[in-house]
Amino acid sequence: MRTSFVWVVGLIIALVAPLAMANGWNMPRGVTDVSGEIYSLHMIIFWICVVIGVVVFGVMFYALFRFRRSKGAEAANFHENTTVEVLWTVIPMLILIAMAVPATATLKQMYDASDAELDVMITGQQWRWHYEYLGEDVAFTSNLSTPRAQIRGEEERGENYLLEVDEPLVLPVNRKVRFLFTSDDVIHSWWVPDLAVKQDTIPGFVNENWVRINEPGIYRGQCAELCGINHGFMPIVVHAMEEDAFDDWMVDRKAAAEQEAMGVDREWELAELMERGESVYGSICASCHQAEGQGAPPAFPALAGNEQLINDVDWHINRVINGVSGAAMPAFRSTLNPVEIAAVVTYSRNAWGNDTEDAVQPSEIAEKLSQ
Repeated sequence: MRTSFVWVVGLIIALVAPLAMANGWNMPRGVTDVSGEIYSLHMIIFWICVVIGVVVFGVMFYALFRFRRSKGAEAANFHENTTVEVLWTVIPMLILIAMAVPATATLKQMYDASDAELDVMITGQQWRWHYEYLGEDVAFTSNLSTPRAQIRGEEERGENYLLEVDEPLVLPVNRKVRFLFTSDDVIHSWWVPDLAVKQDTIPGFVNENWVRINEPGIYRGQCAELCGINHGFMPIVVHAMEEDAFDDWMVDRKAAAEQEAMGVDREWELAELMERGESVYGSICASCHQAEGQGAPPAFPALAGNEQLINDVDWHINRVINGVSGAAMPAFRSTLNPVEIAAVVTYSRNAWGNDTEDAVQPSEIAEKLSQ
């Protein structure tokens, strides 16, 4: 009877476990060598736990039914059994050692970020990610791009609801990429399951991790550390490209960065600044101050009809560049370049009926940033 019961329990688990994995209840295998090793390690330990569970619960339920009081069973009276005590100490210890050896080898590999071919600085910000390709003069901010109408329930939600960004992190396959993590404000956590990377970004500290992606594709993740009111709105998208395609992308981004830098010194028309500023506002500011500038007082004041904003351009620029201490307004001096700051300030001063007809030039912003 005991053997039959154990086999029945084991058969049920063997049938349920693959079904659970097929329905996405298991962790992903991933697209890196490390993620594959983590998955294999996870499955080995999972089945060890299944075997332990089957044996322990099988024996327990067998004893409950076989030696129940209604059948006249009487409890044995004994104080100790040295052999049993040695066995239930030694066997778990051997099992733990058997699990610790491969786990330690995998952990050593996970923390070896040496000999990287590309370095990327990842900075967490409320509530977006800033990516900088070190030594390449390429940097940008990645923001949630899911339409606000979907978030408000006014439109049908897409397949990748809250997992879409305007600027994905682009990486090459088959190259070792070292990540350096930090934060401008609070603790965030950069997590992409398919890459087996989950690392906290901590203000004042730089953490390290790495990845070598084996397959091109789009891989999505999220901030995994509760970081404020919009924690659920800072997704991560990684676009892994073939090496040649990545090299071409990098050349194009460098050219675009040079063109953007040249834009600081020229005089911009009001219409140009308004067009650029509307895009920046929608990506950066609308999540707090709302699409029409109505804000969400008291945490996020209205910009439409804001008398101080309209009448004091220096105050307005200072708020955008340096933020507001002790409030939810972050400093954008390291997030936006002078062209973007000038554009979004100009847009805010002329949209929603503010109509100041001010055109703040990027050269003005660059001068204030250098002070």
